[in-house]
Amino acid sequence: MKRPNPLAGLRIGCVQYLNSRPLIHGLPDIALAHPSQLAARLRAGDLDAALVPVVELLRTPERYLVVDGVGIGSAGPVYSVFVAHQRPIEGLVAVTADPASLTSIHLFQVLASGVWKRRVALLPESAGNQTNSALGRLLIGNQAIACRMESERAGDGVQFWDLGEQWTAWTGMPFVYAVWVLRRGLACAPHVADAFRAVSEAGQRAISEIAGADTDFGEAFATRYLREHIRFQLGAPERAGLARFSQELERLELVEENRVALEFV
Repeated sequence: MKRPNPLAGLRIGCVQYLNSRPLIHGLPDIALAHPSQLAARLRAGDLDAALVPVVELLRTPERYLVVDGVGIGSAGPVYSVFVAHQRPIEGLVAVTADPASLTSIHLFQVLASGVWKRRVALLPESAGNQTNSALGRLLIGNQAIACRMESERAGDGVQFWDLGEQWTAWTGMPFVYAVWVLRRGLACAPHVADAFRAVSEAGQRAISEIAGADTDFGEAFATRYLREHIRFQLGAPERAGLARFSQELERLELVEENRVALEFV
């Protein structure tokens, strides 16, 4: 007798970026949204499970269960999370932030403090700000990929301070951007977590198929990006990187101290 699918009937949300496609490959009826929007919907109880920015998890870990073994991370250049700049990066007076971002804004603040030993102002993104060479632009996801590919084709001299690369150079650890979380009280949570792990494993085996179907950036780039830049595991090294990020957020008072420990399923 065929067992029922633990994911059937769940309200599931996921980021709408290329890097998430192996984690939802073959899943129907997924609500796609930007990271900050997913975090808000999960917090409001509109979703049962979502691939959310880790900052949402670290702010209120008492709300969630974390699916162990699966995430979106990097261990070196991530390519799709960066500050674009024209002046030397250390001399920027401020950085404009993609409103879709959540974890990346906090990661930039951590890196600015840890690497440059200073705070850098964050400003809302606007057309006027984009033309100011004294400002950097923090971009994430598909928008970041498109911006970077166009700049590299044009040879316009824009430089890219890759946040994944900088984090690993500074800490020696991988960085985790997003994880599957379940709302506490969800029925059969261990079975749901097993199902997400199975989808991830199947999706990673299907990367060639996923890349071949990509119409945004092309098969060659999608293959290289998903195989070389993005890591989908959440094991001991990634959990250690997550713990270090949590400590840095506490140091900068970006999250509260003495929160409950993360609970993995």
